[in-house]
Amino acid sequence: MLTFYDRDDRMLRRDFLKVGALSLGGLSLTSLLGSRAYAAEKPLLKDRSVIFLFLHGGPSQTETFDPKMSAPSDVHSATGEVKTVLPGVTFGGTFPRLARLADRITVVRSFVTGDENHDLKPLVCRDTFRANLGTIYSRVAGMNHPVSGMPMNVLLFPRAVDPTTQPGTMAFGKFNDTGGFGSAYAPFDPSGGGSLQEDMKLRIPRDKLDDRRLLLSELDRVKLALDEAGRSDGLDRIREQAFTTLLNGIADAFDLGQESSKTLARYDTAPLVRPENISRKWNNYNNYVDNAKSLGKLLLLARRLCERGCGFVTVTTNFVWDMHADINNAGVAEGMSYMGPPLDYALSAFLEDVEARGLSDKILLVACGEMGRTPKINRNGGRDHWGRIAPLLLAGGGLKMGQVIGQSSRDGGEPATQPITIPNLIATVLHTLFDVGELRIAPGVPREIAAVMTGYEPIPGLL
Repeated sequence: MLTFYDRDDRMLRRDFLKVGALSLGGLSLTSLLGSRAYAAEKPLLKDRSVIFLFLHGGPSQTETFDPKMSAPSDVHSATGEVKTVLPGVTFGGTFPRLARLADRITVVRSFVTGDENHDLKPLVCRDTFRANLGTIYSRVAGMNHPVSGMPMNVLLFPRAVDPTTQPGTMAFGKFNDTGGFGSAYAPFDPSGGGSLQEDMKLRIPRDKLDDRRLLLSELDRVKLALDEAGRSDGLDRIREQAFTTLLNGIADAFDLGQESSKTLARYDTAPLVRPENISRKWNNYNNYVDNAKSLGKLLLLARRLCERGCGFVTVTTNFVWDMHADINNAGVAEGMSYMGPPLDYALSAFLEDVEARGLSDKILLVACGEMGRTPKINRNGGRDHWGRIAPLLLAGGGLKMGQVIGQSSRDGGEPATQPITIPNLIATVLHTLFDVGELRIAPGVPREIAAVMTGYEPIPGLL
């Protein structure tokens, strides 16, 4: 997090989220940075955004959107089922609100992630060149919106909305990975979880915040410190992004206090799963608590960022969906009582909110994890890792909603129809964000990105 300090190391009460409206002596972005025209001004960019909600740990396909209630008791949903507004379609029993909004979403029941590993696929994987999918987007679109200065690629951990939560976990992969594209294209992390957190501190007296030379000098000091630490790759772009952030007054976008009390309450998932009602015997107790405290507000913040020009937002809470019923994790019935209600509440709040704001076609929401769970419940009441099928939900983005794509086998363990793969999902996201026809002739687009966007096939039936 970019933070201002007095010379005596007293932290100022305003950090970068609260000084976004500073004029910096009236300097324009052009005169200060000599910035070029960004790719966002090019016709290949559609006026759309993507929010990628990563359900870390691997949610069960059965207890979410494919309950299989006609299967044996050790196979079908441990939480029962609920009828949706779509004829003949049911969801797991902890999703009554989403069931009433099923005509606004599409569920894929034949999605395959390919293996049983805890990692960050399909968000960060071989098919994204080991980079966050948002990095691919920002490599083409630019790091900042050319008008608002909004970062085009943002990563939201729980601490972005609640400082009492744990740091974002990177134990199973780096959400801010940029593959071979360089650290300048890393997602912007307002929670301060990035590697530059401690070094991006500008020690400037209160009465000198609008002194351009002093600000430049301080940023050069930061660059020198990072050079010595061997971490300055992309610092010029980071410095440019910091200035752009300040100059264009984006502070309000990160301030949930700008929302009405009614909207805040509608997104607030904290009351749904109170800490005293969660068993402390699980090592993941704090993860369950953090998820309930932050999930709804994270989606609200993501909506605010997209509304103001951000193109790609990664949202994730700490590692919570690994429902083995072991020393770390609850089983599926208990675990879904912790995880289902917040997800149901947050997603339904988001869907209703963007509809009321006329943003449904402007924002594509993707929700999935790195894998699914075993068709059979284990002897302890949990489901183990399973890579042959996984749940996938999409909403908005101008795509065709109100449908179920694909079917699974009787036990929910394999696709019974054409498998939908990670490249299909990536193509769907990129086709939502870009005009692929324009991409083929756009200068400066890396060859591998162009190949992905023109070579992968989107999920059939969505575009």
